[in-house]
Amino acid sequence: MSKESSTWRSERLGNKEVKVVRWGESGVPVLIFPTAAGDCEETERFKMIHVLAPLLSEGRIKVYSVDSVGGQAMLDNDLPRHEAARMQNRFDAFVYNEVIPAIRVDCRDNAVEVIAAGASIGAFNALAAVCRHPDVFRAGICMSGTYDLKKFMGEDMTLDYYYSSPLHFLPNLGEGQHLDALRKRFLLLTHGKGNFEAPEESWRVAHVLGSKNIPNRVDEWGAEWHHDWPTWRDMLPKYLNELLRPVPG
Repeated sequence: MSKESSTWRSERLGNKEVKVVRWGESGVPVLIFPTAAGDCEETERFKMIHVLAPLLSEGRIKVYSVDSVGGQAMLDNDLPRHEAARMQNRFDAFVYNEVIPAIRVDCRDNAVEVIAAGASIGAFNALAAVCRHPDVFRAGICMSGTYDLKKFMGEDMTLDYYYSSPLHFLPNLGEGQHLDALRKRFLLLTHGKGNFEAPEESWRVAHVLGSKNIPNRVDEWGAEWHHDWPTWRDMLPKYLNELLRPVPG
């Protein structure tokens, strides 16, 4: 299984240096968003790449990951909250305008659609990626998600905060091309009921998605499944196998 990494500076992120890593050589591209303070190598350090090895070696997926620039800004208590929200919004623009084109070049397919995945804040980013950009993301696997950012951003709702948060902008999303495209996508919201899990956040998102007729499903695992990597290492291969299964003709 091959591994390659790229680093560049993005004007969208204030000329910050960002790294993107890819594992595998062929298959459906999967973009894994790290947890809040994570970097692009986190998914390998915590053995996620190890459990995805069968899918990678079979050429069914290529895995990409990128530094959690938005999440790091949320955790920076010295950064004013409106600036943290702005960085989260800029991070979304960076992913859409720079990372997705790089993935398409790497896949030699200018129209290839990407599966977004992540845990905790990574689940928030996966949800936001699909909801904001259904033109490029085909599905999202959102594990143990933290979807309401007020614990990081505070109560003041700036435009950057609003547009970065599906819980806030989706209820006001009117009929049109964007919503039509989103109704052709699928969002899986999965969580355990163990330590530090917040099942109510997944159900709240599911309610908003359902109110807009956006296909979604909540999978609830038991009390022995905690907000931690062993849970996510069991979840992600299972759900990728499900999404990659051929649709009966």
